[in-house]
Amino acid sequence: MDSQVETEAKPDIEDPEKKKKKEEKAKAKELKKLKALQKAEAAKLQAQQASSNASKKSERKIKRDAEEENAEDYIDPETPFGEKKRLSRQMAKQYSPSAVENSWYAWWEKSGFFVADSSSSKPPFVIVLPPPNVTGALHIGHALTSAIQDTIIRWRRMSGYNALWVPGMDHAGIATQVVVEKKLMRERKLTRHDIGRENFVSEVWNWKNEHGGTILKQQRRMGASLDWSRECFTMDERRSWAVTEAFVRLYKEGLIYRDLRLVNWDCVLRTAISDIEVDYEDIKVRTLLKVPGYEKPVEFGVLTSFAYPIEGGEEIVVATTRVETMLGDTAIAVHPDDERYTRFHGKFAIHPFNGRKLPIICDAILVDKNFGTGAVKITPAHDPNDFEVGKRHNLEFINIFTDDGKINSNGGPEFAGMPRFKAREAVVAALHKKGLYKDAKDNEMRLGLCSRTKDVVEPLIKPQWYVSCSGIAKEALDAVMDDENRKIEIIPKQYAADWKRWLENIRDWCVSRQLWWGHRIPAWYVTLEDDKMKELGAYTDHWVVARNEEEAQIEASRMFRGKNFQISQDPDVLDTWFSSGLFPLTVLGWPDDTQDLKAFYPTSVLETGHDILFFWVARMVMLGIKLGGDVPFRKVYLHPMIRDAHGRKMSKSLGNVIDPLEVINGISLEGLHKRLEEGNLDPSELVVAREGQVKDFPNGIAECGADALRFALVTYTAQSDRINLDIQRVVGYRQWCNKLWNAIRFAMSKLGDDYTPPMEIVPDVMPFTCQWILSVLNKAISKTVSSMDSYEFADAASTVYSWWQFQLCDVFIEVVKPFFSSNDPKFASARRFAQDTLWVCLDNGLRLLHPFMPFVTEELWQRLPPARDCARKESIVISDYPSVVQCWTNERVEYEMDLMESTVKSLRSLRSLMPAKERHERRPAYVLCRTDAIAEIINSYELEILTLATLSSLKVLNEGDDAPIGCAVSVVNESLSVYLKLQGALNAEAEREKLRKKMEEIRKQQEHLTQIMSASGYQEKVPARIHEENVAKLSSLMQELLSFEQASQHLERDIAAEQESH
Repeated sequence: MDSQVETEAKPDIEDPEKKKKKEEKAKAKELKKLKALQKAEAAKLQAQQASSNASKKSERKIKRDAEEENAEDYIDPETPFGEKKRLSRQMAKQYSPSAVENSWYAWWEKSGFFVADSSSSKPPFVIVLPPPNVTGALHIGHALTSAIQDTIIRWRRMSGYNALWVPGMDHAGIATQVVVEKKLMRERKLTRHDIGRENFVSEVWNWKNEHGGTILKQQRRMGASLDWSRECFTMDERRSWAVTEAFVRLYKEGLIYRDLRLVNWDCVLRTAISDIEVDYEDIKVRTLLKVPGYEKPVEFGVLTSFAYPIEGGEEIVVATTRVETMLGDTAIAVHPDDERYTRFHGKFAIHPFNGRKLPIICDAILVDKNFGTGAVKITPAHDPNDFEVGKRHNLEFINIFTDDGKINSNGGPEFAGMPRFKAREAVVAALHKKGLYKDAKDNEMRLGLCSRTKDVVEPLIKPQWYVSCSGIAKEALDAVMDDENRKIEIIPKQYAADWKRWLENIRDWCVSRQLWWGHRIPAWYVTLEDDKMKELGAYTDHWVVARNEEEAQIEASRMFRGKNFQISQDPDVLDTWFSSGLFPLTVLGWPDDTQDLKAFYPTSVLETGHDILFFWVARMVMLGIKLGGDVPFRKVYLHPMIRDAHGRKMSKSLGNVIDPLEVINGISLEGLHKRLEEGNLDPSELVVAREGQVKDFPNGIAECGADALRFALVTYTAQSDRINLDIQRVVGYRQWCNKLWNAIRFAMSKLGDDYTPPMEIVPDVMPFTCQWILSVLNKAISKTVSSMDSYEFADAASTVYSWWQFQLCDVFIEVVKPFFSSNDPKFASARRFAQDTLWVCLDNGLRLLHPFMPFVTEELWQRLPPARDCARKESIVISDYPSVVQCWTNERVEYEMDLMESTVKSLRSLRSLMPAKERHERRPAYVLCRTDAIAEIINSYELEILTLATLSSLKVLNEGDDAPIGCAVSVVNESLSVYLKLQGALNAEAEREKLRKKMEEIRKQQEHLTQIMSASGYQEKVPARIHEENVAKLSSLMQELLSFEQASQHLERDIAAEQESH
């Protein structure tokens, strides 16, 4: 349809085209004249080259001497903190990250460039920074988050949005408490229990105020354009009040309740921990592991079998990997259909250490009669599966552990007070003594370890506060999965399946933590004067939830009217994920109806790692919908996890942890070793880690700067779920910054001190190369914006990089050099056009690149002269992002330049095959054009080809001309072949082999395409457009093959002529 419309439209535009003909002819004539002048000038320059060497050397010496005398001109003067950076009079010859990235950030921040205005009429674009732990220092994962989010926010700010990026910090309950506890022990040999809760919390606040927040300062070093005026902390006064309000509201709606359930218990921290804080280690065979608090390693991966005596004299054999838990067994389960145990149904086993009667129960859900003995010991208080069995069969729940992991009185006097893993050995010995021990064998298992303490996680039954999730999870699920009313888009979309799986199988969320640092749970226990049991929590109906103690007193008086009572607040604190789940609301002022909340909620996008999609993202969505009335963000972008260059997880013990600041500032190998030694690795781990560093960073890490690190990290986001980070790529982008630096240096030297940029650009009157670079700049702008819009950041970065590197620097800057090589007035017009185009390209190119590389682009942009009669923005940060200029697009010139570039590439390829000493010599070349149209294009781009391919001359041949003798040949396409004159004899065999391989490759493509087009049902199944493309491609391949055959014939003729001459 499209091609028909275009064809039918052609007659309508013929007349105006005819009117333009004369004008175009005159323009073409003018351009031809200009080309001739340029060509003559290039030849003149070439002729002068040999004779001018001596004078050039002399000039260089004078210049060098002058530079040495004025060395200070190349050094930036010192800039007072917060003032606009003072730049050196002359640009330094080399890019230096530390020099360039100095001073800009303080000025940006002081100038208020990052501050969003809640009363602005601009459309809002909001990101909330995932709050890093207050204990944390910047790691490479944070650097990735920072690079991506700052790229997004800077782009949106420049694109006319009221862009807000909110910084904050998480109080990190467990992590912070551990840090301060270790500090207390190290400095004063005290535990938190020694100084009491109030004093300990005071110690934590002191530590936070003195040391916390390092990571936010480091974000500035990354160039993160956060709105620091809105910085917050999850335990500051406003956020703490909001957390209390959320708990109270959810409780009043029946969504928070208290219950006795199993939790992941850490015996070192003496608290419940969340699933995300549990690391799992796969144990294949018997394995000895170090466990905190035990001098000797503990054995895991062993299945121990023992017998329980049955009433009446028989026995039943069970097996377990945690034999110490048998002290809390309250039943033995068998399958109802297992005939081996039918006679035991309804009977009891007798506990060998306390005489407790254990019912033999039938449970088809838990028991697999074909696994092991088919009989399973049941410990409802210490195993998740057994817990469910206990509820199904109304069994007794007996807890046998103290909070610090010792056997309590329920375990019996023989074992009470023993640490759990010592009790394991004691139980085995006692079973041996009673003749009940059967055997022990290797058993594959997964062992849960606390990510903080490396303690073995113990399932423990505890009364805790829970959030009922089923209803709010359904709303969160629909927000992503409901096609008709989707409120949130997850990118990459494959993670929507994880979202669905997790939320469809969600369990209620335990929000209690037995810590001292955190938001105290706003619940008070009421102890009545006439209560028989006085322990806190003894009666489940004696709890009141309130905003403060005064409100709790009033509520208790209402509940227990006329009775005497005392109230005491729950000592537990809330799970850190509860306050961070409220973060998008609380940073904007909720529960107050603030101006920020009205202007900026819901936020625009959440960017984070896919590993916390459920633990944080889902909870934000559930709480946001429930308490904020809407989803907290419209998009979720999940970045990959970072690994080392070999695909390994980063680990201190491997020595492959990469500190972003060490990449930015550079560090020696000795410095890397020193960092390891300051850690807490044991000697054997230290040896392995040092060896890893020597292998990966033999010369340390070069100073790369924040810009290069950011750019490298963003380009890696194309990888799916993991990034294998190679520091050499970062080093490569640091070298590329030098390329940008030199491009601006070249431009500044060619623009001159008195240059004033134009008000507007009219490409039609410019040389072809100027038209071309503007056209491809247009394409780069369009592709970058569309890629950013679709969250394809690697594509956007790659587009910007390719335009700068391969089009501006490699082609345009090279081909305009002849315009500046002479002061001949005949070149004045071309020179001026080249200057204007260069300025436009640099101005647009730097703004295009700025979101990715903020520091170097600001510094270089500030050096560009401002446009005439136009008030330039104070900083590139607040300047406009480039947009497409329709009149710059010129498909014809792009096609012609592509043809020219292909010709140059083929000639360069032929040159690269020459002996090293001959590669840099200028030599004649010939281009065989098989159509007049192609010949005309090559003729018009003769100067560009001469310049880029480093030729002494170029001759265009037509189909009927004899091919030149003594040349290497390359086929560019079906219409074009190039010949490069050789100095010595032709390497006949090498040339034959090269042509043979090319022809074989084309024949294979031709056969493959013919096979596809001959397949059964091809005509019916393939769309007409695809069929047309295939026909055109087949025709092109056939023509290309003919060109190669012709080149082969020319080669044989050359070889024959050479042999005759000898």
